[in-house]
Parts: sequence; C-alpha cells; structure tokens
Amino acid sequence: MPVKTRSGGRRSTSAPKNKTRISPRKGKKKRASTAESKEHAKEEQQVGDKREAEQIAESGNEKKETETGEVQGKRARTEEDEAKRYSFHEGTIERGHIYFFYRPKVQHEEVHDIDDVRNFHMLLIPRPPEFSVHIEGQRPSGVEKDSQHDDEMTIVAEGADAVPAPPPKDQPKTHFRLITIGKKRLPDPDAPGGKGVYWASVTAVGDDLHSLEQGLGERSYETKTRGERHEGPARLAGRGVYAIVNTRGKTVSRNATHLGYHLSHPSEAGEVQLELGIHTASSFALQVKNPEAEPTSFGQRIGRPAGRRAKYPEGVLKYVFEKGTRGRSYGLRFVPCNCIDLLDYEGAELLLIAARSGTEGTDESLGESRGKALKTVGERESQEPAEDIFRELAIEKDRFPAEPIEGKWI
Repeated sequence: MPVKTRSGGRRSTSAPKNKTRISPRKGKKKRASTAESKEHAKEEQQVGDKREAEQIAESGNEKKETETGEVQGKRARTEEDEAKRYSFHEGTIERGHIYFFYRPKVQHEEVHDIDDVRNFHMLLIPRPPEFSVHIEGQRPSGVEKDSQHDDEMTIVAEGADAVPAPPPKDQPKTHFRLITIGKKRLPDPDAPGGKGVYWASVTAVGDDLHSLEQGLGERSYETKTRGERHEGPARLAGRGVYAIVNTRGKTVSRNATHLGYHLSHPSEAGEVQLELGIHTASSFALQVKNPEAEPTSFGQRIGRPAGRRAKYPEGVLKYVFEKGTRGRSYGLRFVPCNCIDLLDYEGAELLLIAARSGTEGTDESLGESRGKALKTVGERESQEPAEDIFRELAIEKDRFPAEPIEGKWI
C-alpha cells in the first residue's frame, strides 16, 4: 500500500528487489584474468612435466651408469678370480691312488713282453688328505695330539698333506683321470743315457667308474679290409699312492711340478713292472703343453691333431699360457701344472720328465718328507688283498686278468 511522504511523493511498502548490475568493462577484465590463470597453469604444468622428464632421464642415466659400473666391477672380480684360480699353487695340489694298466695289441690273446703291448695307461683317482677325513676308531697317519694344549688341538706332521684318505669300495661315483703314456712305459730315472722325456695325453676324464670299466674292457669291432678284430681287456700292472706337488723356484721360469708315487701292489717290482718302467717308488717332472702351439721335433709334427687337443677356456690360455705375450700369439709352449684343473680336460698333452727313483729320490722331488709319508701309507695298504683293488675301482675282477700285479706277463 502506498504511503504518503512529506514531499508529497509516494513510496511502496513492499520489499525492494535486489538487482546486481555488472559493468561490461569489469566483466571483461575478470574473464581475461581467468584465461591468463589457465594459461599460466598450463605453462606451469608444461614446465613441471619437462622438469619431471629431465629428472627421469637423469635418474635413468645414473641407473645406467650404476649398471655399467656393476658390470665392469663384476667383470673385474671375475678376471681377478680367474687370475687367482689359474695362478701357480705352491705345495700339494693333489693326492690319491694310482693304478697302471696295459692293453695287448689287437688279435693278441697274451702278452709275453713289452713288444706285445699296444697301450700303457696311468689311472689317477684323487682323494682328500687323510687327516681331513674322520674314520671311527682310527687316528689318521701324520696327526698327533698336542698334550700342551686342549684335547681338541692336533698337529699335522710334515708330509701329511700328501697322504690320501683310504679309498671307498664298490662306489662307482668317483672322479678319475686316465693318462696314456706314449712310449708304453714310464720315464726311468735310472735308465742309462740320461733322463727320458716322454709324451702323454689325458684320454679320459669322468665321475663314473662304470664308464672306465667299459673303456678298459675287451672289445670287438668290424673293419672293411680285415673283418672282425678283437682287443683283449687291459691288465692291472700296479697300484699305489701318489701326490702332485708344485715347488716355487727363485724365478717364475724355475717353478716345477712333480708327480711322485709309491707302490702298494706289488710290494716289489717284478718283470712286468721293470719293463714298463714302474719302480717301487719314483717321481717325474710334469709339464702341460699349450694346445694352440704346434708341436715340432726335428721338422716333424708330433702330438695330437689340433681337433683332438684340450679345449681350455680363455682364462687358462690368458693366465697360465700367457696368450698374446712373449712375442708369440699363443704365449708359452709348456708350463708346469699351475693348478690341477689343467689335467681335467680330455686331450690335454703332457711331458713326463724322469726325475728321481726310490723313497729318498721321491722325497727330494716332492719335499717336506712327502716321499717318506707315501712310503708309510703304501706299505700299510700293501697288506690288503689284491681283490680289494678291483672293489676300489668298482669293476668285476673276472673281467681283468690279475696275474701282472704279481709281475707275470699274460
């Protein structure tokens, strides 16, 4: 309802209507500000994305550098480990039991002398040192109690590291190494005309004596020109204990490896052993040939064909034979047996150089009373029956003639 005022005008008594009026200029400014904010936010996002990408890239580079460093470090550690593994290991590098076998020529049922022999083998079966193996009720030879200290303390006698633990019986899963001697006999230090140098090669390496039994057993085969041919089984001509010892010289070139042995069977050499160069106790120097060096003698090639030589890894060629040095691509032609790994490759070629015979001679070659230690254990094991030898090798005695172990040809 209208109310009359003093000025004579009228005013409404109803509630006033609220109307907001926006200046056109002011609205444009707000919209521009909003657009600028969006543009600024977009720029900040782009900058942030770019910075994040850069950080990821930097992180990736750092990771790559870290991985490269790790690879290089691992390679360096591998090379360092290889250099250490294949370096010259001083002292006894192996001990065990040694066996000598000969095989008759093809179509020869019997052997009357060395002219009827086709192959002569030396079998090495490594064993841990006796002092490291506990046998109930026995004290290992070369080990004594120290009464001045507590009861657990023991003293290992000089030469004990050359004494092998007793061999297990009827256990075919055993590491072995078969070496074939080139001249069908061992180098004899007592032979007239100077010391002999004989070639030899590793013809078989394995961990199952059943495969050895197959290889040494009799066999027949067919030929195109002569028909069926027959080879008799190998004959056991000797058994004993051995040790391979490295001696460091005054210079690297004077380093040497010797293999010394002492027979347990037979206790005294007979006709067979004498013709095959097997002494009751003897030793010879051992050298390993570089498979990449062509063997020559008076203009003639000797040794195994290239395809049948040992396939040593690069670490052996580099750190043992010093490949790429000495002004020759292959490095050294012959080296001592730095580590026993060198003998665990089929096709490895060896030089056997006669050294000294007898216990005293073996003692001088091996050092530290090792020859005497081998004699002690050899004489002790000679009390065991010859039948036990075949049980050690997990082979059937009836398949291999045993008469030669007594010095008789057959």
